[in-house]
Amino acid sequence: MAAHTDNEVVIAAPLDLVWEKMNDVENWPELFSEYAKAEILEREGNTVKFRLTTHPDPEYDGKVWTWVSERTVDPGTRTVKAHRIETGPFDHMNIEWYFEPADGGTKMRWVQDFSMKPEAPADDEQAQEYINKNTREQMSVIKERLESSLGKGSG
Repeated sequence: MAAHTDNEVVIAAPLDLVWEKMNDVENWPELFSEYAKAEILEREGNTVKFRLTTHPDPEYDGKVWTWVSERTVDPGTRTVKAHRIETGPFDHMNIEWYFEPADGGTKMRWVQDFSMKPEAPADDEQAQEYINKNTREQMSVIKERLESSLGKGSG
């Protein structure tokens, strides 16, 4: 079985700004509260390979997660396709990001398709619940941080 998540948020910021900030992988620790480090390993055209390292995860006894992913941006359609190269507990993890104008700003949507390995600390259903919760939290953090950078509150 595979799992699927689909979450979105409207950020009160211009599309160009949201697109630029969300594709600045090196600075993700400034945008995401979960990442301690983002290291670029390789760039080729619109594709970047990078390693992410999280802060200790309280839901998994303070475990620090790290993995390598690859993402390709399409500036023409304002979409991104990404996948984990080092899959860790996942059998596979694919993410698509969509950015489009919305009333009052930019709609950012993340669609994740994945499945867990049999020896993973969570099954597909548990991982889906965890990822949905975490994605919503991170989208909220990103919204607040981007809006604050523009001097807009996220009331």
